[in-house]
Amino acid sequence: MAEVEIHIGGRVFEVACQEGEQHFLQSAAKMLDNEAQVLTSQIGRIPEARMLLMAGLMLADKTAGVEDRLRELEAELATKQQELEALQNQPAPEPEKIQVAVIPSEVTDTLAELAARAEALAASVEEKASV
Repeated sequence: MAEVEIHIGGRVFEVACQEGEQHFLQSAAKMLDNEAQVLTSQIGRIPEARMLLMAGLMLADKTAGVEDRLRELEAELATKQQELEALQNQPAPEPEKIQVAVIPSEVTDTLAELAARAEALAASVEEKASV
């Protein structure tokens, strides 16, 4: 077992933990110390047992709030997953039919003939203008 020195509320404690868990213990001690610092700044010096009890209760209150929010979010996620599954299980919508106008070949032929005539006229005008 590893021995770890932690600081909570201006006091030092020696705590034993499993090898490799020192970081987690230090992190938890830091959270508890933050709450203890709030208490000591508001109340002043208080007995060690009372400080640890109140700091622990403050952390428990925060944890309860986080757990409530987690339950709300999990319920919301479950609802969204059900909606997603319902949408995925719906049959595919019918393809939308779009009608596209088809230009008859007679019209395109006539337009091509008109274009050729216009080009011939333009060439004739250019020829007469250059003389």
